[in-house]
Amino acid sequence: MQGRVGPGIFQPYYDLIRLFRKDMVVSAVASWIFKATPYIVMTSVIAASMLVPVITIKTPFGIIGDVIALIYILALGRFFMALAGLDTGTAFGGEGSSREMTVAILVEPMMMLSIFTAAISAGSTNIARIAATQSMLYSPSHILALAAFVVAVLAETGRIPVDNPDTHLELTMIHEGMLLEYSGKYLALMEWAHYIKQMLLFTITADIFFPAGIAHSTEPYGLAVSSGVYILKMLFIAVSMALIESTRAKMRFFQLPSLLGGAFVLALLSLVTYIMMGSR
Repeated sequence: MQGRVGPGIFQPYYDLIRLFRKDMVVSAVASWIFKATPYIVMTSVIAASMLVPVITIKTPFGIIGDVIALIYILALGRFFMALAGLDTGTAFGGEGSSREMTVAILVEPMMMLSIFTAAISAGSTNIARIAATQSMLYSPSHILALAAFVVAVLAETGRIPVDNPDTHLELTMIHEGMLLEYSGKYLALMEWAHYIKQMLLFTITADIFFPAGIAHSTEPYGLAVSSGVYILKMLFIAVSMALIESTRAKMRFFQLPSLLGGAFVLALLSLVTYIMMGSR
């Protein structure tokens, strides 16, 4: 899209293998929080992933797949990442942690309101039930909720225009600022968890707003078809995110409240629109 030749699609995996082979350098002033955070972040992401249906709504942990619990399981990892950024006492780490918490204050309510629009229509906050009862985008309220949720995904995954994961400049980084002191296996775990979180948020987007094709049983044929549909939906979402990143520039940090606040208004309007349309 930018007219340049990028790295191969397997480059992130090569980077993870390289980091797992390297030794770790830990600051002398770091406490147990710095060492425990990579494992807590990875565990929280894995726990959240187990609650989300992928190709079928018949999942072992589907009964506890509540969206509110899911959001705050992810928030647990963010909380410890912010603590780890502050733990070593570096200026960049503290700056990244402060910015991350500022963004989180704006993103979490927006994400919950976007999901509540679909949850109210499904009569449940369980993701599997939402995916089972929803159809394609069929109302203005769902379109508004989708627009707000896309902005929330960009902010949660640290992508342009909210953050730029490819730079370590002081004026641009948020997520990377909290990881500057990590190296070796610790950095590999943090980066791997970030990749999983991005895939998880893409899957939630597909489950809630594009649930067509998800299997309602565990029959082999249905699972095979659902797997193919899931891959197509992930490719579509990934290309859409790449299009957004390629056509937008990184915003100044003090401009982010305008973007995230506007998305919050869209999420609120989606909920109000659904309630008003349902009351007629």
